[in-house]
Amino acid sequence: MITIEKTQVMNFEAAVRGMRNPMNSWANSDSYYDEDGKYIMGEADLKRAHALSASGTDHRKYLRMIFVSVDITAPLYWWKEYDTYKVGTVANSCSTMHKIHSKPFERADFSCDRMSDAALACLDTVIGCLEDRRQKFIETKERAYWDDMIQLLPTSYNQKRTCTLNYENLVNIYYARRNHKLPEWHEVCRWIESLPYARELICVRDDNNG
Repeated sequence: MITIEKTQVMNFEAAVRGMRNPMNSWANSDSYYDEDGKYIMGEADLKRAHALSASGTDHRKYLRMIFVSVDITAPLYWWKEYDTYKVGTVANSCSTMHKIHSKPFERADFSCDRMSDAALACLDTVIGCLEDRRQKFIETKERAYWDDMIQLLPTSYNQKRTCTLNYENLVNIYYARRNHKLPEWHEVCRWIESLPYARELICVRDDNNG
């Protein structure tokens, strides 16, 4: 399972302005803010932006100036794959080191929606052991109980992170992961497709069959 929430997209105006710097074509810009303060890309700007995005990394530098902030709650096994995207990304996570003992362990803390009954029974046993270790750690403050929790914790344990990315990161993620075997990545790709002007700026590689 994965939960994606609190999405914010920022800096479109500066990105479009920068996009036009190489040709000094600012006078051709037709984007604007509507009465609600939403930035609307005009037809000329969108056509230019789309063409640059479809032309490859060297031409779409402006995408690195469009920032996205989002809260993602996902299992540790998914975060291990996400962590390959280091350049241009930042994430602040809820800390297992500091907060693992702060609440009782329960099934809802784990991504187990695709587990068989046999696997769920095993997970329940692990959860019971984790909860026993947690309670003993709270009672005694002995490090050994804390070590048990940290080293026994399954990769299906869910962690929340607040992430900052840019549209160029999202291009890389979208095309690397859209056919991945993990369903969580399919949900991420659907979220990417829902972002402002994603179809014109991010999901454009197929336009050139490359």
